Amino acid sequence: MFFGQTRRIVSMWFPRLPSDRVLRARPVEAPFALVQTQANAERLFCLNPRAEAEGLHRGMALADARIYCPALLTAPADPGRDGRFLAALRRWATRYCPWVGIDGADGLVLDVTGATHLHGGEAMMLADMRARAARAGLALRLGLADSRGGAWALARFGEGVAPAGDPLAALGPLPVAALQLEPEVVTALQRLGLRTIGDLAASPRPPLTRRFGPALLARLDQALGAMPEPVTPTAEPPHYGIRLSLPEPIGLTEDVMAGTERLLERLCARLLAQETGARVLELSLRRVDGGAARVELRLASPMREAGRILPLFRRGVEAAEAGFGIDQLRLEAVVVEDLPVQQLGGPVAARGAAPEGPALDDLVTRIGTRIGLENIRRLLPADSHIPERAFLVAPAAFSAPATGGWPSPRPRPLRLFPPEPIAAQGPRPPRRFRWRALQLATARATGPERIAPEWWLPDDAWRHGTRDYWHIETREGRRLWLFHTPQAPGWFVHGEFP
Repeated sequence: MFFGQTRRIVSMWFPRLPSDRVLRARPVEAPFALVQTQANAERLFCLNPRAEAEGLHRGMALADARIYCPALLTAPADPGRDGRFLAALRRWATRYCPWVGIDGADGLVLDVTGATHLHGGEAMMLADMRARAARAGLALRLGLADSRGGAWALARFGEGVAPAGDPLAALGPLPVAALQLEPEVVTALQRLGLRTIGDLAASPRPPLTRRFGPALLARLDQALGAMPEPVTPTAEPPHYGIRLSLPEPIGLTEDVMAGTERLLERLCARLLAQETGARVLELSLRRVDGGAARVELRLASPMREAGRILPLFRRGVEAAEAGFGIDQLRLEAVVVEDLPVQQLGGPVAARGAAPEGPALDDLVTRIGTRIGLENIRRLLPADSHIPERAFLVAPAAFSAPATGGWPSPRPRPLRLFPPEPIAAQGPRPPRRFRWRALQLATARATGPERIAPEWWLPDDAWRHGTRDYWHIETREGRRLWLFHTPQAPGWFVHGEFP
């Protein structure tokens, strides 16, 4: 805050931010709208000027819009990308002042107190904002006042500048809806004949407070600057990039590893301060000829220990082309995940310890750099009584090991293979049968265990209904898992016990 200066706030409103974002990448001359599903119906979410000229409006059903405008082009709305685009615009707006915050889903608010003279004054600064937004293909409306609420009202209902120290001169003709009131409050004020902010400011306060509560007059005072309304800048996300410039080019693997170690120590200290761990690291080696070699390291688990990460870089560094020498190293954690500080010893740590340790994570990372982390998989238990569905196959680097055990009411075979038919009849296990060119004799049979199909899931293998499973011990030493299908009589071998 600059003492002795009147506070000046700028509100930047992008009325068609979602559609402008899409059309910047793929411009069209036809009517265009983004569509969003609301209450099981597709409705228009954001329109370009051509679509509005055809009489379409936000919230209109897509089916009705196509009747009025058959040439309408549409695309699905993506609020996530809109939010990231607005965050990028916030960073761009810091060229005018450092105090910039996000205002809703389509606006920015800037505290330009003491900064307007750097851009030639208020008028030239606003003109520069409009020109840059127009070149970027963005519709922009601006408001400048002594308060955040006043600037918001001008940007959305008047697009003007309120003189310093006299906000009512510009805000008085605006409708009461410019005070960001609830629709029912706006309707009630209009029925009382209070249609503008000037009418509301000239009315006695006690009757308004008794009828509408203190929130109405608080909004009025905020817009007129009588009640402070802070502008909170959005914090910059932490940056996990470290750079090292060298006075002389290097080319030996050991020299590059030494530089990488220095970068890792600084980067891991930053990760520790933020309680995060790196999952993907990228080492850029800039050569003196202007080219660059990049070494990407994908880790099996979040890490921030320089001693563990450094050896994992060696294979990639040895394969990198140094050319006539490397004069700069840059290390960046491209993907990070939360990694809270944990207790390393004691009974609490022992009870919460994971069954896998750092050594296994390092091994998975080493193998993953050669064949890909997605190709190293583990089996996880699944909540199903169907043998084929009692497990899941997941990448080991992106899944946690199972700690609760495998749910099984009875022993299951170690090896499970597709059912193989054998020649046998009757509901009782055969005394002798032939399987895989082997003549086997039943010594002991345990069962049956009836397993019914999961009727709510389609499965061609279980279309014949229930199965009666038997644990068969043969005189030849083989321990097999056989089942009989009562609906379509037949015997099959499904697995083998160790």
